[in-house]
Amino acid sequence: MLSRPSFISDDAVARAVAAHWLPEAAEVDHLPWGFGAHHWQVAGGGTTLFVTLDQLEPRHTAASLEAAYAGAASLAGAGLHVVCAPLPARSGRFTVDVGAGVLSVTPWLEGRTPTEEEAREPGHVRAVLAALAALHAAAPPDGLSRWAPRVGPGFADTLRTRTARPWASGPLAEQARTALADHADAIARWTRRYHELADLALAHQDSWVPTHGEPHNDNQVVAAHGLRLVDWESLALAPRERDYADLLTAGAGDRLQADPAMVELFALDWRLSEIDEYARWFTAPHTGTEDDHTALEGLREELSAAL
Repeated sequence: MLSRPSFISDDAVARAVAAHWLPEAAEVDHLPWGFGAHHWQVAGGGTTLFVTLDQLEPRHTAASLEAAYAGAASLAGAGLHVVCAPLPARSGRFTVDVGAGVLSVTPWLEGRTPTEEEAREPGHVRAVLAALAALHAAAPPDGLSRWAPRVGPGFADTLRTRTARPWASGPLAEQARTALADHADAIARWTRRYHELADLALAHQDSWVPTHGEPHNDNQVVAAHGLRLVDWESLALAPRERDYADLLTAGAGDRLQADPAMVELFALDWRLSEIDEYARWFTAPHTGTEDDHTALEGLREELSAAL
């Protein structure tokens, strides 16, 4: 997230890291990176860690996050170099509940995140294709979650009801509500198609593979020893097309054996889950922060899609 969280202090994060991972933790810096989780750099005793705070409902549960991070560590332990794996806490678990959410840590990677333009370069696309091929060919870790639809069949009807009356939860609430109400018919059409395709996917689970879920450029680090994928909180068994969206927009379609129906499914999976999260965001109290404005822009972007 871009804004520092109001519900947990840097010192509280540093104390949790010291208690569970790095006793020497002494320096802590909030990082205004990404959108969805909060991040810090915590250092001490010659070691630097990348710390993530994931919040739970509606997207995660404590169990699903633990399974995802433990699964990533298992993949790395089996030799999948592309995985930048979480580090276990002293308990042996990979997540620690701190009340405001769930903390996890990974080693600090020296490298850089490619820009969207760099991510479309042929050499980089080849590296991502190779990384995903290795992931999809890996033996699934024990306990790995299976993908499931992220909004229900009644999502559009519920949203239509929620947007029928004004929202007074914050300065951007009415802009968000109006945008959603204006696209009610499209959301209903997307939801119907989404569940048709989801039923098709669920009928062929024997072909599912380990998938990252969001292997876009913001979750890539180009380091001295090659490409690494970070942010494994969405790791799950699923059709391989779950990982293909950004590769298709980068022009790699001719090198992928992708089922068009599954490509469409996961485009809708992303869009509808984002719309759901933004609707929750703007019905909750908010003050018009930079994150709030970024969320409103994200909502409008999803609603403007042509699918």
